[in-house]
Amino acid sequence: MNYYRKELWFETKHRRDLINITRKVEECIFESKIKEGFVLVNAMHITASVFINDDESGLHKDFERFLERLAPEKPYSQYYHNTFEDNADAHLKRTIMGREVVCAITNGKLDFGPWEQIFYGEFDGKRRKRVLVKIIGE
Repeated sequence: MNYYRKELWFETKHRRDLINITRKVEECIFESKIKEGFVLVNAMHITASVFINDDESGLHKDFERFLERLAPEKPYSQYYHNTFEDNADAHLKRTIMGREVVCAITNGKLDFGPWEQIFYGEFDGKRRKRVLVKIIGE
């Protein structure tokens, strides 16, 4: 059994952003030389997410609208958490979108459906945050 670990770092210009990280994960798989196994990709911050979906701009706008309806950023006073920070909505959005994905690796590639892509979802940005890529296999 072989193992590989790498941290990917992101710093968004906006408070909320979606970044397609599929290519970066594919680069990790290539670096690992693992042909058969699994890759875990998880956000290492509680106001960020990793998830799989389609890379379509209209859908990304739908995510933003959906999440903002469920957990609006403002008014900040609506949240008990917002006594020292103003990011309670980001914690809730992360819970909805998920922490991580686990994907199969077959023949050295992500074993994906036709439209599946891996995304980093940032909900409290403008600072450096990391994503863990852990690969196990042979």
